[in-house]
Amino acid sequence: MTVMAQDRSEIAFFDLETTVPTRPGQGFAILEFGAILVCPRKLVELESYSTLIRPADLSHISSLSVRCNGITKDAVMSAPSFAEIADVVYDFLNGRIWAGHNILRFDCVRIREAFAEINRLAPEPKGTIDSLALLTQRFGRRAGDMKMASLATYFGLGKQTHRSLDDVRMNLEVIKYCATVLFLESSLPDVFTYNSWVSPNATTRSRNNGKSPIEQTSSPPHHITGENVSTNEFMIPVVGNVKLPLTESNLARVNPYDMNGLAVGIEGPLPEDSMEEDKIVSTSLESATSDENSSGSNDFLEPDNISISSISVIAPFYRGLHRIQISHQGFPLQLQCVSLKVRFGISSKFLDHAGRPRLSFVVDAPPSLCKILDEIDSLAEKTAAADSGSLSEWRTLVSRKPGFFNYPTVRLHLPTVVDGEMSRWATEMYQKDSSVTEKLVFSRFDVTELESIFTPGNIIDAYFSVDTYDYQQNAGIRLVAKKVIVHSS
Repeated sequence: MTVMAQDRSEIAFFDLETTVPTRPGQGFAILEFGAILVCPRKLVELESYSTLIRPADLSHISSLSVRCNGITKDAVMSAPSFAEIADVVYDFLNGRIWAGHNILRFDCVRIREAFAEINRLAPEPKGTIDSLALLTQRFGRRAGDMKMASLATYFGLGKQTHRSLDDVRMNLEVIKYCATVLFLESSLPDVFTYNSWVSPNATTRSRNNGKSPIEQTSSPPHHITGENVSTNEFMIPVVGNVKLPLTESNLARVNPYDMNGLAVGIEGPLPEDSMEEDKIVSTSLESATSDENSSGSNDFLEPDNISISSISVIAPFYRGLHRIQISHQGFPLQLQCVSLKVRFGISSKFLDHAGRPRLSFVVDAPPSLCKILDEIDSLAEKTAAADSGSLSEWRTLVSRKPGFFNYPTVRLHLPTVVDGEMSRWATEMYQKDSSVTEKLVFSRFDVTELESIFTPGNIIDAYFSVDTYDYQQNAGIRLVAKKVIVHSS
């Protein structure tokens, strides 16, 4: 592969396939790297590189990992390690504009981790284009959710294979199709209206959208091509006119192709209890409450003391995106509910980015609480759709199961914080008996200690914040426990 050291103006579209962590502290292992260099003037593919990668520990390739991308232990047995192909990856990426779908939260992080593991300096981009945020903000709801599989289905590009080189080429095609539609709409806005472009292939806002069966590919372990490959008969180089907030760029000089406006980041916490097939991304709940909500009244209000007319839901612009804020009489809304019955105990099946369990439990929701939460849920969903332009599927806060509609429940989350190398629960926890209330002190970070406290049938008093999330096409409200008092049996 020949690279011109003086000219790094190409856009490097890249994608990773990784293992899926299945236990605390495991982390991700890269199984495949695929990338193409694209001319920013013509949007044609100039060069490509792809390789399977043998992880240091083959046991990380679990059945869950194989279901996500089809890459088995046998497939990577004879593949090079990341250290063996690090020079090629570095040369392909360093000093170029990086592009990909959800790369800021996933692929960029994994690349830097991989170089750190081999004690190598990681490549750095001169700009970053995250097509997930770019298309979410500019293309609208017409394709349903914004997974790559759904966008490909919308434009009739076939099924996503969840293999790196196939996915980056599909990513480029999706961007070109979207750019063409936006160009035509801006040229003749009275003729090409928003609704006129709704495709019969469009998907709906469902949790099952975009999940196609995993397909095996017969790509060789690694392959490099240098020939000019045109991936479409017509190119519309107007994508550069789409300007979004710049959130991750270290441009040292002016880019001759003015791609700065395409650099975009993604902010926000994780979806509640979900893992996307496109990228398995985890984030701790340490930042469940945004910085702008840290001031003001710290009072926790009982549901009966809340005036629905005094609840406000707004979506101010924050760090390049709209962040929904819920307040009561001008202060961040925080609730307290006494004598809640635990319906389901501690759930620890989901992990954060460091492999720590993301804990939660479910309680029965009394009518007074349901009334407030239903109203907040409705206001926040409308705000997300109208003011923030979110395309995500809204997940209902109060759960009412078929056959148990009169027994609603809500989930309370127990966030984790890290002090140096030590982890601890951020929620204050107390034990209450008939005469005294004592604060619980835990000798170690052990989920089993909590499981014995939050058992089904136990009664608790809960003090919690009402936080919103919008990430990976899932949005909603999360109740984050600040303090919990457990009543003795």
